[in-house]
Amino acid sequence: MKKHKLINSIIPAGSLFFIAFAPFTGNSQELVVQQLCSACHSTGNLQRSSGYDKAQWQTLISYMLDSSTNPQLAEQLSEFLSNKYPVNSNRVSKVVNGDIKLQFKHWQVPTLGQRARDPVQGRDGIIWWVGQWGNILGRLDPVSGEMKEYPLPQGTFPHSVTLDANLTPWFLGNKNGTVGYLDLKTEQFKVFNMPDKNARDPHTGVFDKNGILWFTLQHSNMIGRLNPNTADIQLVSLPTANSRPYGIKIDSNGTPWVSCNGTNCLIKVDKSSMALTEITLPDVNSHSRRLAISPDDMVFYVDSGMGRLGRYNPKTGTITQWDTPSGQNSHPYAVEYADGAIWFNESAKRPETLVRFDLDSETMQSWQIPSKEGVYTGLIRHMRMGKKGLIIHQTATNQLAEITWSN
Repeated sequence: MKKHKLINSIIPAGSLFFIAFAPFTGNSQELVVQQLCSACHSTGNLQRSSGYDKAQWQTLISYMLDSSTNPQLAEQLSEFLSNKYPVNSNRVSKVVNGDIKLQFKHWQVPTLGQRARDPVQGRDGIIWWVGQWGNILGRLDPVSGEMKEYPLPQGTFPHSVTLDANLTPWFLGNKNGTVGYLDLKTEQFKVFNMPDKNARDPHTGVFDKNGILWFTLQHSNMIGRLNPNTADIQLVSLPTANSRPYGIKIDSNGTPWVSCNGTNCLIKVDKSSMALTEITLPDVNSHSRRLAISPDDMVFYVDSGMGRLGRYNPKTGTITQWDTPSGQNSHPYAVEYADGAIWFNESAKRPETLVRFDLDSETMQSWQIPSKEGVYTGLIRHMRMGKKGLIIHQTATNQLAEITWSN
């Protein structure tokens, strides 16, 4: 995959000639859309969309492709898409009103089509992100708006980025079984390979207070631990096959907790022995993308399979669940604790919604999430608290955003 000047986005080289020179008339229209759109995502995304008018489709295309050298192509694409996929209410979200007001600040990343994701902000204010399909590690100064992108080692295709105590950005090489970091002084990468050939897909990572990196490997069904000082990597497999460990957080005692995206479980990891304790969620159809841990060490999870927010009390073993505003098919995905509340998104809805669950009143308020130019799309795959508010991304529009709030 490479960047092509015609559209300045990441697409397979084999389709370049076709896109540049094929006539966009008659029966070729559908084929051109399939060739162009499927380079970065399934064309099923179009069928499942909430649809747009011509101007909105053209705006959305501009988030994904730079068509400045071929404006006629963007014009024809938006005309075709607006006719085939007009505005609809198939995935409409339910909004719960309340007193809190949100403010959004957006940034468009430089390389389009990269699937920008998982931004994290350090105490110095700098925001780092990864472009999964663009094989990029990115740096944003939110004050000046200056951005810099670092091409990662070939074949990395990072899934996430996290920061150590020194604010060094560490990436998870989802396609080549690596974990690594960017040396901020030399701007060179240091890469660690997995010691087991079956450990193929490092996914999400988090550092504990001792500087140890804990991480999940979703399809490998493993959890890993890396000591950066010794380069020692230890791996353990989950007790249930196809549990697909996904999100990971660490509580105040240094204990890692992991969500299961493949089955109805949470995992507690012994920080010394790496022994795993499996907690079974009540519904067999439950599965969880990510976790959030409140200051009192309650483990909150999004039940992506059932459209719920759940809470596991490690002291009593009690599980409590609440339906999300938009219900069972809302697919809650990212989740974070901030300012006395649990925040999560309903990723399957259009407009995508952000939900705030107040821990004191156990009530919810939700908002439709706008993109930079007002085109509603998604989706947020990870959110983390920054210096002022939540730091999010939208992979469909290749944007990063900061969300702040007021009463």
